[in-house]
Amino acid sequence: MPKLQQPNRLIHEKSPYLLQHAWNPVDWYPWGEEAFEKARQKGCPIFLSIGYSTCHWCHVMERESFEDERTAAILNSRFVPVKVDREEMPDLDHLYMLFVQATTGSGGWPMSVWLTPSLKPFYGGSYFPPVERWGRPSFKEILESLADMWKNDQQRLIDSSGSIMRQLPTLTHRPESNTGLNHTLSDRCQEDLERSFDPVHGGFGGAPKFPRPSVLRFLFSQASRTGDSNALRMALLTLRKMSDGGIHDHLGLAGRGGGGFSRYSTDEFWHVPHFEKMLYDNAQLADVYLKAWQWTHEPFFADAARDIFNYVRGDMTHPDGGFFAAEDADSLPAEGIGELREGAFYLWTETEIIQLLGKHDGELFCKAYGVSSEGNAPHDPHGEFAGQNILLRAGQTESLAKAEGVTPQEVERRLEAARTKLFEARARRPRPRRDGKVITAWNGLMISAFARGAVILHDPSLLLAAEHATAFVLERLFDQGRGRLLRRWCDGEASIPGKAADYACMTQALIDLYETSFETRYLRTAVKLTETQIELFYDRSQGGFFSTASDDTLVPLRLKDGEDGAEPSANSISAMNLLRLAAMTGRKEWRELAWSTFRHFSGMLGQAPAACPLMLAALDMALLPPVQVVLAGDPEDTRLKALHQAAFRHDRIGLVLMQASGAPPELMPDAAVIANTGEKPAAAFVCIEGSCRPPVHDPETLATLLEKRLEN
Repeated sequence: MPKLQQPNRLIHEKSPYLLQHAWNPVDWYPWGEEAFEKARQKGCPIFLSIGYSTCHWCHVMERESFEDERTAAILNSRFVPVKVDREEMPDLDHLYMLFVQATTGSGGWPMSVWLTPSLKPFYGGSYFPPVERWGRPSFKEILESLADMWKNDQQRLIDSSGSIMRQLPTLTHRPESNTGLNHTLSDRCQEDLERSFDPVHGGFGGAPKFPRPSVLRFLFSQASRTGDSNALRMALLTLRKMSDGGIHDHLGLAGRGGGGFSRYSTDEFWHVPHFEKMLYDNAQLADVYLKAWQWTHEPFFADAARDIFNYVRGDMTHPDGGFFAAEDADSLPAEGIGELREGAFYLWTETEIIQLLGKHDGELFCKAYGVSSEGNAPHDPHGEFAGQNILLRAGQTESLAKAEGVTPQEVERRLEAARTKLFEARARRPRPRRDGKVITAWNGLMISAFARGAVILHDPSLLLAAEHATAFVLERLFDQGRGRLLRRWCDGEASIPGKAADYACMTQALIDLYETSFETRYLRTAVKLTETQIELFYDRSQGGFFSTASDDTLVPLRLKDGEDGAEPSANSISAMNLLRLAAMTGRKEWRELAWSTFRHFSGMLGQAPAACPLMLAALDMALLPPVQVVLAGDPEDTRLKALHQAAFRHDRIGLVLMQASGAPPELMPDAAVIANTGEKPAAAFVCIEGSCRPPVHDPETLATLLEKRLEN
């Protein structure tokens, strides 16, 4: 890599992505007033490059263009180059991605956008090659052309950018619909999903294929509401195929890390992944694998959730409890020299495996995990995996046992021993780079999964991990006095005003933590965060939450996002939070705020329901009366703990859980009333809209009751 005698301004940043570019010859600025003032003084455009540290093509464009002296000279002389980590500023990324998608028909990272000094975009794209390739002009040609246009036809570019900027808000909001907000919208969403469902390999659409946990969560909600077996079938098949596929890292070792899921599959078979691992993917997948276990009680799904928790605790947890953001797709070859290669950490040759395991166990392992001498990645998008194997579960235990003439238990014993040996061999390879940011929203998603996993899987250690991560966020990323969250912590520094997603996901985590631990402080903080979120983000005139706070000056245009993509939208999670908190606290105005959010996005829900599946799950919650389960009795009583676990036996839409003992009347009035009844034996009160059934003392009776559709 060409090195400067002095680094550029990014050397003072904390983001691993920005630091990766700190020694480029490009005179990078971070996003901020210094860069904007420089553009105004020079009278030249801003070149904005947005990416993230684990982005493969971001690394490629850096090597090809940003480390090139000639390219840097053009950027430095004719533009003000600005670099942004999209994970730190997702609202800024969303704003300019809308522009790129609207003007080019597609989008991706690295994202390249050219702005006027007033931050209005006039040209954009994603990756640009260093020479003309694949029908795309070279990056240098683009730079020269745009610089000449700015010099010779500046006013036209400024006028065009202003017009585009005025149109951008309309791209995220469709006019409110006259169609009723009812369960029909969810039924239409399911019909849309059925049309794109892959009945053989699971998932939706073709290659590349993404896990889409928001869709899976919706399908479980739909199954809970309607009893529809097809919704359940689509979710369960997808989760099975993903867990068996190459997108799943099969070398997790309990207590030592490994495992988890990669970002997406480059083919429709879940076979060849893009190897980066993101915290938000694994958090949401852990949650839906837990739901799959609630529906089936099959160990397969519980094991998949445990595998994710093992990965996060072993590889993605700060010593003080916070969860790191991501791991890179690229790493050095096993010998530690050469160029970074995608998947190098995860790939195997048949020869390596036989040498490590011996012929007897090696051949069994190769049959079980689809390993062949010529390699098993025929759908290799960039020709990087020739002769290499991606582990995927190709042979099932029963058929392998029959072929080997041994018991299934013996096969699993040998495979487990083989996985341990391969894990230890892989641990000696150069690891992919890890992005050490602790992002509030993503930690919220992971805390929720750990908290729910603790009670569903009967594993107190998961609750401990959730509580440690929560303490990390509340101590380092939360201003207790002002009730304000920050977006990210990295290398000792917390920075960047919290976004709506940070408040929404952290509030969800605190509600889930309360329902697991019954520690009132978590519910109090959830209420405080919600009050602050409403103050900073809620649109009182039209409904819905802006992504950016009202006093955040770093983003030039506030937008609202209702689509549930790789990450759930803040509006979807917020609507669910408002409904749950209203049921717990009796604050009916919060239920109305949720309804106002649904009305604001009714046009989107009506025209493109499959784009917002989690918001539809929230709407279904709102259309049904909430079911309150209040546990009464001594919190240390094992009978009460058994009732607590029974309440999580099944996945039920609209269920909220409270403990009567110690419930403050001003916070949880309904639970406090039950506490005052003096109920001595451990009991569960099931209440719907203020009407409670007789107390239930038997865990099996409670589980059976909650599995049914309950009416007032």
